[in-house]
Amino acid sequence: MALTSSPYLSFPGNASEAFPYYQELFGGELDMQTYDAMPSLEGFPFTPPPGAVAHATLTAPGITLAGGDGMGEDLPPLSSSVYSFLLIFDSADEARGFIDTVIRGGGAAGMPFEQAPWGDLYGQVTDRFGIRWDVNVPAAA
Repeated sequence: MALTSSPYLSFPGNASEAFPYYQELFGGELDMQTYDAMPSLEGFPFTPPPGAVAHATLTAPGITLAGGDGMGEDLPPLSSSVYSFLLIFDSADEARGFIDTVIRGGGAAGMPFEQAPWGDLYGQVTDRFGIRWDVNVPAAA
């Protein structure tokens, strides 16, 4: 069986800001389509707000992110302690650089990046959109 997996994020109306930010963070190719660009929305079960992102996919080395703007009035915030995305870096310098970039971009440090009880370097950072990134460097690196 061939399988690929990608997180799908439903943003509360700011996907058009979030996905270019993730492209700056990770590099890669970004494909983003708004509902405005669709030829017809006839028969849709909802009326998207102007400029809403219908679907975006960022494909970068080692990571693919997909998502768009969620629809509805009471969308929950993306920030949560019940999920995170684990990033495994080859070096401590790369990992620290990522953490620093997220913090400089309006994010917040979570768990300090240091040696974990299992031997790896590990830390947590939450970006300005509320996504928590768990940052890991294997002990052998």
